Amino acid sequence: MNKLKKYTIMNRALALISLLFVFSFASCEDVVNLDLETGETKLVIDAEIIWKKGTDGKEQTIKISKTAPYYSGTTPKVSGAQVRVENSNGDVFTFNETEAGVYKCTNFLPVVDMEYKLFITAEGQSYTAVEKLSSAPPINKIEQKIVPDFGGEDVIELTFYYNDPADQVNFYVTDYQSEFLIYPEYEITNDEFFNGNEISTRYSHEDMKSGNTVKITHRGVSKNFYNYWKLILEASSANPFLVPPGNIRGNIVNTSDANNFAFGYFRLCEADQVDYLVK
Repeated sequence: MNKLKKYTIMNRALALISLLFVFSFASCEDVVNLDLETGETKLVIDAEIIWKKGTDGKEQTIKISKTAPYYSGTTPKVSGAQVRVENSNGDVFTFNETEAGVYKCTNFLPVVDMEYKLFITAEGQSYTAVEKLSSAPPINKIEQKIVPDFGGEDVIELTFYYNDPADQVNFYVTDYQSEFLIYPEYEITNDEFFNGNEISTRYSHEDMKSGNTVKITHRGVSKNFYNYWKLILEASSANPFLVPPGNIRGNIVNTSDANNFAFGYFRLCEADQVDYLVK
């Protein structure tokens, strides 16, 4: 099982081009703003169709924004886009703008292993992507115990279990959200060495304590999205003095101008979500 644990993805992790350093000298602290080169503005398409177990999956959201300079403090939203998804049966699902840059559908029909195609027209450019909806096994149980961390302090560790299907190769993306986290933390897993067996996945955090609620969202994803997310996680957690890989491209293609690509990945995931109250 290939794991990359406890990665935090910032809102602009897709850009991977900016760093902020804080230097301390004696009793004073100076914040140094680097003179960063501003790259070409790119469209950012957050297109996750997520079918949570226990729901009908009809309500789905796609968000469209733009990259921005590191110090701008805002994320430009893209309004006026036309967004739709079609499945291999020919059904069309229209996403209507409900607020700036947010497009919602209320009649989506999720079907495991069905192929879906995304169509977006925004600011005079057309974008498309194709992906199948991947299944996810349910979380069987969650266990909690105290373990020592690398610094020797005791921390709370959560372990959740699920049964991996034996008749297919599976890839998973899990995120953890809680009040002690500013951003979700992500983990990727595959069943290379555990195909058809019960798989256990562990999570701990130095700030997790009794009374916290940890939201665990465990997704089934495609191999291509797994590999894409692996690149994102590795780059965002890399040594800051290494040159990160730029322009990590997803599966969204600009059919108007192939060179003017968009950031993001169109993915369709079945997921099991559990809100666990830490004891």
